[in-house]
Formats: sequence, structure tokens, C-alpha cells
Amino acid sequence: MIYFLKVVFKDCCGENVKNNIYRIIGIQNNRSLSSFAKIIVSSFGFNFDHCYGFYDNLNRPFDSKEMYELFTDIGEEPTEGALGVEHVRISRVFDSVGKKLLFLFDYGDNWYFTVELLEIKKIGDRVKYPKVIKRVGRTPKQY
Repeated sequence: MIYFLKVVFKDCCGENVKNNIYRIIGIQNNRSLSSFAKIIVSSFGFNFDHCYGFYDNLNRPFDSKEMYELFTDIGEEPTEGALGVEHVRISRVFDSVGKKLLFLFDYGDNWYFTVELLEIKKIGDRVKYPKVIKRVGRTPKQY
């Protein structure tokens, strides 16, 4: 199964950016959150060189009930209750169409993205995934 997710770029405070910068990404349901994070970051033109996490509280990530952090996998003081990202599959986390999580990349610069599961489809083998389906808007420079 292929999951189609919309990833919307937000400003450092978690607000939607005025010119609505987003990507639609198609990815296999059995891929890890770590694989997905790498695709998100590269689709916005950033270097994949910082820690990150996924959170169910879109406004206050560290008050989330559902959290997945790279810190857990690398043994660097994760947020209490956070699961890892390297062995958790997308299908476990995005379990229903419409589900949203906050993706926080680089805990120093705080790049925020809202991720929403738009659709789940069975696709033939002719198209290779993961892939960016649609790009809207230009992202600010990372550095």
C-alpha cells in the first residue's frame, strides 16, 4: 500500500506560512518514520543533519501523548514516553486518513511541518516509491 501525505511547512512558531508551502509525498506503508523524515527534509531542500521527531500535539509538541523521536534510537535523552523512529512503520503511526502529526526538524532552529495522511492506495509496481508527487512554494534557506 502507498500512503499519500501532505507535508505543510510552518514558521518557527508553528504557524502556517502565508504562501502555503507544501509537498505531497507518496511512500510505502512499511517504510519507517526515519525513512519518511529523510524524504520530508530532502523534499524541502534541507540537509538531513539534525535530530527530529513526530508529535500529536500540533501546538505544543512536548505535551504530546504520541511521540516518536530520533533521540530514542540514538540514546540521547528522549522526551519521556517517546518511541523511536527507526523501527516504527508509517502504517502504525498514520492509522487513519486525516490523521495529523507535527514533524519537528532541528531542535535548535525548530523547523515545523504539519503532516496529514490524505489517502491510502494500492498501486502497481510500475511507479517507484517513495517520491514527491507535488511541490508547492519555495522553502527558506536552511542556513
